[in-house]
Amino acid sequence: MCTAVRIHGRGAQRKALRALLDGLPSRGGRLLLTGEPGLGRTTLLQWAARSFHAGPVLHLGPGTGPDPGAGPTAEQLLAALRTAADAAPALVCVDDAHLWDAPARTALARAAEHLSTAGRVGLLLSAASDRAVAPEFAHLPVVRLDPLAPSRAAALLDDMTDGAAAPAVREQLLAEAEGNPALLAALVRRLSPAELRGHRPLPGPLADAAALAEAAGGAPAVPSAHARDLLLTVAAAVRASDGPDVDAALVRDALLRLRPDPGPGARSRPLPQQLAPAGDRLRFHSPLVRRTVYATATPDGRRAVHRALADALANGGHRLPELLHRSWSLSGPAPAPEQADHLARAAADSTVTATYRLRATAYTRAAELTADAARRAERYTAAAEQALLGGCPQQARPLLAAARDGAVPAAVRGRAELVRGLVELRDGPVGDAHQSLLLAASLLAADAPADAASAALAAADAAWAAGDLPACLATLGPTAPPRATAAVPAHGAHPPGAGAQGEPRATPGPHGRPHTRTAVRPTASHLSHTSASVASAVRDHRIGMRALLEGRFDRAGAPLGQVVRRGLTEDRPEVLLRAAAAALLLGDVDAARGAGARALAAARQLGSDALEPQALEYLAYAELRAGRHPQARAHAEEGLRTALRAGQRNTAAHHRAVLALAASIEEEPDVVARHVTAALATARRHGLAQALTLAQWAAARADLGRGRPFDAADRLGLLVLPGPGRGHFAVWRLAVPCFVEAAVLAGRHEDAREVLADFAGWAAFGADPQAAAQLARCHALLAPPERTDDLYRRALARHDEAGGDFERARTALLYGKWLRRRRRPREARGRLGAALAGFEGCGAGVWAAQARDELRALGAAPQPGGDGAPTRLSRLTPQQLRIARHVAEGATNREVALTLAVSTRTVDYHLRKVFAALGVRSRLELARVIGLAEQDQEARRAAAHQEKTGAQP
Repeated sequence: MCTAVRIHGRGAQRKALRALLDGLPSRGGRLLLTGEPGLGRTTLLQWAARSFHAGPVLHLGPGTGPDPGAGPTAEQLLAALRTAADAAPALVCVDDAHLWDAPARTALARAAEHLSTAGRVGLLLSAASDRAVAPEFAHLPVVRLDPLAPSRAAALLDDMTDGAAAPAVREQLLAEAEGNPALLAALVRRLSPAELRGHRPLPGPLADAAALAEAAGGAPAVPSAHARDLLLTVAAAVRASDGPDVDAALVRDALLRLRPDPGPGARSRPLPQQLAPAGDRLRFHSPLVRRTVYATATPDGRRAVHRALADALANGGHRLPELLHRSWSLSGPAPAPEQADHLARAAADSTVTATYRLRATAYTRAAELTADAARRAERYTAAAEQALLGGCPQQARPLLAAARDGAVPAAVRGRAELVRGLVELRDGPVGDAHQSLLLAASLLAADAPADAASAALAAADAAWAAGDLPACLATLGPTAPPRATAAVPAHGAHPPGAGAQGEPRATPGPHGRPHTRTAVRPTASHLSHTSASVASAVRDHRIGMRALLEGRFDRAGAPLGQVVRRGLTEDRPEVLLRAAAAALLLGDVDAARGAGARALAAARQLGSDALEPQALEYLAYAELRAGRHPQARAHAEEGLRTALRAGQRNTAAHHRAVLALAASIEEEPDVVARHVTAALATARRHGLAQALTLAQWAAARADLGRGRPFDAADRLGLLVLPGPGRGHFAVWRLAVPCFVEAAVLAGRHEDAREVLADFAGWAAFGADPQAAAQLARCHALLAPPERTDDLYRRALARHDEAGGDFERARTALLYGKWLRRRRRPREARGRLGAALAGFEGCGAGVWAAQARDELRALGAAPQPGGDGAPTRLSRLTPQQLRIARHVAEGATNREVALTLAVSTRTVDYHLRKVFAALGVRSRLELARVIGLAEQDQEARRAAAHQEKTGAQP
């Protein structure tokens, strides 16, 4: 093992620190860095100190000053700081400022207030967030440290271990550490090389009292026995709670049962500083401190508290928490079959009110108390299912590892592989998911055919996400010899499995709370009912998908239509997601949006953090297909947040691809680049060919919108032209219209013609309402002049039938450009005006700028939203400005000529005029002038927007 040398996942915090350091030569500054113990406050403070080279760095402790025992005064601190900054800017670092006594904190806060105007001195403080922020520091700007995201924590673990951890061990370490770097390091240090590599069983519990106390800086100091009991009671109660807080009345009741005579004034004592009140509930400021309090208590003390909590919950309608606390009050590690059965039955009971996460806890505890290997594996699998539905795949993985046992029946192993495959499908390599789901289908075929069918459909979903058409066909089952597969429907969403059809089936319990019908089921008849209700939907979806992938379009409509119609009467999210996917395949965007919206409502009503991001994904794709980019962006932004919260990196990558596509029509190239980069990082790591294709298409469309057809054609050529690098089989056709436009502008007419025949087949299928109009537009771009006019008019007529403002505006823009070059200015002005209105209506700012440029070239008055106040660039004619911008972006004269459909001599002539008007003598100097002028224009636009909306700068 080696020591990690990189800082992981702290880019935003380092950016804030860097801004403070960079500003010190000219102004002062102060920042408070907060986070629970173990998150790396000291590491970041040290990084800032090493990164500051403009002057001295001072490290202050509570004993600074002439009288170390009394602490410094504000005047003494200020004098020391100003002296240090006399010759050069200074950085002052104060680690663990929360440990200073109150007078010293007051002096430090007063010094910080003076430094805000003194200049040249930066004050960087750190304070633990395991208690309320000291009032003296409440006015300071704060930079917060949160637990590391799973991917960042995994990278840190690989650094610590040189990648030597076995997969199952790795999953358990990450789950136990909960994103805390110090705890992760303590857990790794605890393991021997054999344990780390999976050759010996891990010690239990993995996060023991010593490891937790090491990460937390020791067990919390408490002022009294009552405070100790209070902390332990809250920590124990949280273990059987649905969230991080607990009912204060329950805690008081348990404390009275624990100690009937707490002593005088117990109720009036202030809360320990580790606790935070929230109305009638209590919680710890720090999850790590909460775990440390529980782990460092004596076993007898923990059992007594759990017994008191169970007694307090008895007869109060809280069956599952009561049973959990009762089980934790048991003595010794021996199995307790009766208690395990009670817990498992309550977790599976539809009348018990509990969240998925609480059910996962109950199933886990039941498994720990179960002696029979098969039943234990079944209960661990059920716990993993509930964790997955609750949006905690990182908790599901170690539970599935615990379920492994060679002696268990095939059906139990199959259920475990099904859950494992679903975890990987949302948050891992989809190739691994495909194999796990295929294995699940084979293991479940005899005893649970409906679950086997769901597993097979989910395996097809994995193959689809990977872009593996043969595997997708093979998984969907044997068929007649396939016909042409060239025109596989493209819809840009997860198709065969509708994203969630293989998910454990969740249904609403009483009071709208979720329960699940999976794994440990109460009765055989219940299982039969569930299987019968789902089997027909799965069968129709498989038949329709198989027919589409084989090109047998005449046989696809009926079964897929049945899936859509079934969604009109169902309220289960997995059935509704199938309906949304089928509707997209059939080109019924309105039905897809309706089913997606109902699936989202159903997932929220169930409290399923796992299904919500998938429902939002379908809504976002449906809005994109309808050309409603702002709505698609809104759904994808929310979907990204929920996917990240649920630990679904693959789903998050698809949402990022949608966000990149939506932003590609706006004037936000940085936003496009950010989402494309993030989507590609996950797509390449996990084999997501579909997300990769969508993200690359977004980057190319952004290039095309900003007048960079050569770059766009290069990107899109890799996606749409035949060859091993061609994009996802169901997505690349969507990018063909963009490629044809870019290729024509770049002079690659033959490449454009090569892909049109295949696109014509796709348009004829009728699943994409925009395809027929786009096809006519593509033909117009390639047609001789005598046919172009008619083709553009035909395209616009098709747009009128299909709807979609953005695509219609693109066609009107190209038509208007063609008319202007044919010297038909009156007609061109009408088409370009319509294009501008269409682009502005759907928020396509970058395309609206193209339309304005064309209108200016016709001599039309600038439209609202233009450049505003005159600048240096206002000396140029519209044509000169367009040429100057292309040259500033690095285009050659020939490339500019092809882009603007003019001769090279015309470009040469205008470029000489540009150089003279701007007083520049080189292309490099021109690029600098253009860049500065456009930055100035952007700043004025931002200021105008703030003034208009009342936003604060």
